[in-house]
Amino acid sequence: MEQYFLVAVKAIVPLFLLILTGTYIRWRKLLTDTEIRHVNGMVFEIFFFCMMFHNLYITSLDQAVRPKLILFSVAAVFAVIAIAAVFAMRLTPDNKTRGAMIQAIYRSNFVLLGIPMVENIFGREALAVPTMMIAIVVPIFNIMGVFILETFRGDGTFSLKTTLLNVLKNPMIVGAIFGFFFLFTGIRIPDFIEKPIAQLSYCTSPVALLILGASFKIGTLGNDVRDLAIIVASRLLVVPGVILPLAMLMGIRGIEFVTLISIFATPCAVASFAMAQQLGSNAELAGNAVVVSSALSCFTLFFWIVLFQVFGVF
Repeated sequence: MEQYFLVAVKAIVPLFLLILTGTYIRWRKLLTDTEIRHVNGMVFEIFFFCMMFHNLYITSLDQAVRPKLILFSVAAVFAVIAIAAVFAMRLTPDNKTRGAMIQAIYRSNFVLLGIPMVENIFGREALAVPTMMIAIVVPIFNIMGVFILETFRGDGTFSLKTTLLNVLKNPMIVGAIFGFFFLFTGIRIPDFIEKPIAQLSYCTSPVALLILGASFKIGTLGNDVRDLAIIVASRLLVVPGVILPLAMLMGIRGIEFVTLISIFATPCAVASFAMAQQLGSNAELAGNAVVVSSALSCFTLFFWIVLFQVFGVF
């Protein structure tokens, strides 16, 4: 049993030490709110692009493409969205709360927590699989997030064309497109260009987790305590409690299974708060969901990793 705990500690503790360091940075006021936003923008625009591009650039097609994992993940994401929508419609009459609730339940912090978690368990050489899944899952997250929030806002119209264009402008997607281009064509870039891209790629997760910690603010819970509890329990316990055993029964193992943990068991995505704010949803509920689920996920992720280690899944 001790070896299982050691794997979980190795996977989880480094992530939350970085997040706690970020909260210390905020507490000491080493960065202002404006500076935090600027650094966050830099991570999003530059570092994520380099991470996506480089992780795909240095891999091989045999490592990156996992059809079974892709099909299972996409089907599971849409199933979670559909079930969350049904429950949200029954649980609350407020459209803004419905939209925020659905998005928080299905949309995980896959990029910020999932990638470093996989790296901590399997090493940097294994990042091709989760990086490939980012290129597939993140566009679904983005498109469905806009669709859901626009649908439940009630005072806006949804434009698929505009949404798709915005997704294609996302630095992670642009980096993936360039990465897949060089991967499929076999074209190599000069070492003096690849080296700084690689260095920026290696910085992505640590800096992003620091800024995640520095960005946390505890808002007022207001009248959303029940809805918040439902979101957090669904995101951290119910969704992984259904999806992960099903994946195990379907024979998914190793790096592919840990990638599913990073997609379906990580806390609410930080981006869900920004989108809820921009699209007129219940931003306070969305923000509290990010903070509370992130704080509790250090325990739930530990639990899921130990549990499926015991079952010998990876």
